[in-house]
Amino acid sequence: MSYKLAENSFRSVFKTIDTDLVRWFPGHMGKGLKQMQQKLRSVDCIVEVHDARIPLSGKNSDFKYTVSGLKPHILVLNKADLIEPSRKPAIVKSLKTDYPHVVFTESKNQQCTGVKKIFPLAQELIGESNRYNRANAEDCNLMIIGVPNVGKSSLINAMRIRFLRKGKATSVGAVPGITRSVLTRIKLCEKPLFYMFDTPGILSPNIPNVETGLKLALCATIEDHRVGEGILADYLLYWLNKQQRFQYVEAFRLDRPNDNILEILSHIAKVNNKQIKIRDTLNNYLIKPDLNLAAHIFIKSFRNGDLGKIMLDDDLIKLK
Repeated sequence: MSYKLAENSFRSVFKTIDTDLVRWFPGHMGKGLKQMQQKLRSVDCIVEVHDARIPLSGKNSDFKYTVSGLKPHILVLNKADLIEPSRKPAIVKSLKTDYPHVVFTESKNQQCTGVKKIFPLAQELIGESNRYNRANAEDCNLMIIGVPNVGKSSLINAMRIRFLRKGKATSVGAVPGITRSVLTRIKLCEKPLFYMFDTPGILSPNIPNVETGLKLALCATIEDHRVGEGILADYLLYWLNKQQRFQYVEAFRLDRPNDNILEILSHIAKVNNKQIKIRDTLNNYLIKPDLNLAAHIFIKSFRNGDLGKIMLDDDLIKLK
């Protein structure tokens, strides 16, 4: 359904929050980065995984200087089923200078053509490279890197199922931080003999601005409580209205688009019968809508793709 709205119906700028978000870099990430660097002499190719919904905002540009260097490199944009397929050529064009080898995957889909492409491409790139100290090695080692919660472990498991006919080798979770250390080698293929080092998700210690941080958080690469689900829900509403993506109106049975997050969340709480009981100053109980739970429902609907296929970096891709 289309809506005819005045240009000034919605906010043109999102008033940001405490800038501590852009300085958040937990200690285990620094430790993990050092472990990754110590393994590099044993690595033949880097497989860097990021979220296709934030192909520019979501990547850790520091990897180029700290990990990937001169190694053969493949950029995997995972969760591609959550974006419009028509956006893929523009994404590839925007990234091609720094990332000439881009693969889109849906790692939870074992029949995904992208998962099938990674292994042959890695073979080709390694074959064309100077392996230096590993020139005589009979096996090949990949290292998978990326920011938290982009599906690295799911991708490893999908590749094992595809090429080794074996199941899970590493834990998978819906929150960032499941993989905390560089693991022992995980076998991917018998002939030829390929292994992969799993690694923890590493954010850039210098997130350039708060809006980039909010996009990272919306895609669950930063834990929700670091920002607050109310703020994340408000930013999501701002972004949807700014891009005129009004699927949320039908999804939550609203009358029309709305730029007031409190009204949206109150409505979501009401239609889902989510309430909280609190005491007033006279010690009487009051029933109020559970806005926190409503914010969680709103954010989850985006993450599940229920609000449409959305790429949060649409504006940045257009600028390119």
